[in-house]
Amino acid sequence: MIRGTSIVKDYRVGHQTKRVLDHVNFEVRQGERLAVLGRNGAGKSTLVRIIGGVERPTSGRIDRQMSMSWPLGLAGGFQGSLTGYDNVKFIARVYDKAFAEIKEFVEDFSELGNHLKAPVRTYSSGMRARLAFGLSLAIDFDCYLVDEVIFVGDQKFHARCRYEIFEKRPDRALLLVSHDFGIIKEYCNGAMVLHQGRAKTFFDVQLGIDIYAGL
Repeated sequence: MIRGTSIVKDYRVGHQTKRVLDHVNFEVRQGERLAVLGRNGAGKSTLVRIIGGVERPTSGRIDRQMSMSWPLGLAGGFQGSLTGYDNVKFIARVYDKAFAEIKEFVEDFSELGNHLKAPVRTYSSGMRARLAFGLSLAIDFDCYLVDEVIFVGDQKFHARCRYEIFEKRPDRALLLVSHDFGIIKEYCNGAMVLHQGRAKTFFDVQLGIDIYAGL
């Protein structure tokens, strides 16, 4: 189970404080797939980063009783001076996985070929996303965090992403930030709507979509 209790996130904007998340509460159990809905600036990606441990909340807490991915496709953690392969080695070491196994998956999934021998700082944004996505999915987690901004590249790559996330791992928990109602209705069994810093969870997905659409 992943539980957020009274999550608050404030940012300094000039001489003022802007509250993005205002005592947000949620819970995701094994196998549950929760869509995160909200208008631009509602705090969706901020919440995902806090859940994944990339950012800390101003107050409140996240309890993680399942293994959890970092936000899928997150490229900010790469060492730019290292090659793609060196970054794969680092992730394999951190998660105590066999390098050969992770390497094989990343090679196949990213389709970066000899670029994996080059420093990551030389990659385009699309190449970095492919590497980040491959690394994210090479580790088997109980819960995955997905922000749809990582769906980059051509339709073939999109299809592979959808298969790996939604079809290959049907028993895994998922938090999905998306505006694609088709994907949400097909794959999610709940929806959290963020509005003016507050959150409400609906286990009738269509009702959650309707509430969001009416904001």
